[in-house]
Amino acid sequence: MAFSPLNWFLGLFSLDIGIDLGTANTLVYVRGKGIVINEPSWVAIDKKTRRPLAIGSEAKELVGRTPTNITAVRPLRDGVISEFEITQAMLGYFIDKAHEQSYVPIPRPRVVVGIPSGVTEVEKRAVYDATIAAGARDAFLIEEPMAAAIGAGLPIGEARGSMVLDIGGGTTEIAIFSMGGVVLSRSLRVAGDEMDEDIIQYARTKYNLAIGERMAERVKIDIGSAHSLSEEKSAVLRGRNLVTGLPDSVEVSSIEIRGALAESTRTLVDLVKEAIDETPPEIIADLMESGVCLAGGVSQLQGLADRMEDEINIECWVSDDPLTCVARGAGYILDDLDNLAKFLVGLERGSTQHT
Repeated sequence: MAFSPLNWFLGLFSLDIGIDLGTANTLVYVRGKGIVINEPSWVAIDKKTRRPLAIGSEAKELVGRTPTNITAVRPLRDGVISEFEITQAMLGYFIDKAHEQSYVPIPRPRVVVGIPSGVTEVEKRAVYDATIAAGARDAFLIEEPMAAAIGAGLPIGEARGSMVLDIGGGTTEIAIFSMGGVVLSRSLRVAGDEMDEDIIQYARTKYNLAIGERMAERVKIDIGSAHSLSEEKSAVLRGRNLVTGLPDSVEVSSIEIRGALAESTRTLVDLVKEAIDETPPEIIADLMESGVCLAGGVSQLQGLADRMEDEINIECWVSDDPLTCVARGAGYILDDLDNLAKFLVGLERGSTQHT
C-alpha cells in the first residue's frame, strides 16, 4: 500500500470504526474503546418529505405508535439496503454519535462495514456509497462470517479447519475457514425476523390474536427455544382479538413457542448439515476437535447450540458476547490493516483501496 502523508496525519486525529450494519441492530466498534453503540436499525420518517425524525432506539419506541404523517421503517431487509437515503442518514447519525463520544478533533473516520456473504456487486456498492456519503473518509467491506470469526477469535489463519454460524436478524451465514481462506460458505435469508413472523402467525392461527413485531420478538427472547428446557416457561401475548376486534391476551408456554419456531430452526439445522456434507474429511476431523462457533443475536436462542450438537454430532458453542462478534471483527481489521486487509471485500478499483 502506498504511503499517504495526508492519511497518516488524519489517522492521528480521527476514528477507526467497525460497523455491523444489521437488519435488526446496528453496532459500532471504535478502536481503543470497544462497542460504543448498539441500537435498533429503525428510522422514523415523515411520510411526505421522507425526512428522518428519529433514529435507533428512539425510532423503535415509535413502532406501531406513530401518527398518520409519520412511519417507522427498517432501511435494511435481509441484510441489504432497501432504502438508500434513509440508510445513509442512519449511518451518518451513528458515525456522528460515535465521534461525539470519542472526543477526537476530525470527524471523518475510516470505517469497515460487515456485509452478508451472498450479496451482489450492486448491493456491495450501495453499502460502500452509503458509508462514504455518511461521512467516512475511507470505507472497507468485509463479509460477516469472516468478521464474526475474527471477532470470536477463531484461528482462521492456521492450517486447520474452523467453522462459524452467524445468525442475525435478516440472514444466516455459515462459513468454514482454513489457512486464512474460505473453504465453503452459505448464506440463507432465514433468521431472527423469520422467527418473529412464525410467532405472529402462530398467535393469529391458534388464538385469533394479532400481535406486533415487538411483542413477537420479546416472547422469542424470553421463552423461545430450539431444544427442550429443563424447566419450561410461559409468557403473555397481548394484542387485538381478530374476532371481537377488542384488546386481548393469552398465556403461551415455551413448548408452544418452540413448536412455532420448529420450521425455522429445522431450516437452520439443515443448512449446517448441508455444509458439513460438502466439507472435506480432513476439515471434518478438525471440526470434531474445535467444534462449531455460533455467533449473532439468534445464537442466544435457548437450546439452539444443544439442538445443533444433537443433529450434527459435533460440539457447538456460543461465542463470548455473540451479538457483537461482527462489529468487533470489523474493528480488529483496522487494528492491523496491513496484515488483515486480505480479508476485505474489494469492489472495482479505488473503491476500497487503502492509500
